[in-house]
Amino acid sequence: MEIDKKIIVKLIQALEDLKKSLKGIEIKDNEPSIDEEIEISGTIIKSPIVGTAYLAPEPGGKKFVEVGKKIKKGDTIMIVEAMKTMNHVPSSSDGIVKEICVEDGQPVEFDQKIAILD
Repeated sequence: MEIDKKIIVKLIQALEDLKKSLKGIEIKDNEPSIDEEIEISGTIIKSPIVGTAYLAPEPGGKKFVEVGKKIKKGDTIMIVEAMKTMNHVPSSSDGIVKEICVEDGQPVEFDQKIAILD
């Protein structure tokens, strides 16, 4: 297959023109940077379902976990309510709660990071 040199020259010129027109314009990337992803260390607990996250068994009640609390595998981290069913989300390993990534009553997506353990 033979490449038409005229097309390549036109493409290069179009790219050069685009580059000149974008000078001084900052392009923002909405994707998280690699540095942000590397900062997360420890065990990440993710939501098993779509629903609403609750940090306590009842409104105003004592939270299941707090940052700094030592927990064991199987301990309830929070409840995710889906279709009026309260689903307890267990810890997948032993550890100390480093961060709780959701607020009480916040909607969560499937596989969304909800907590980080050390």
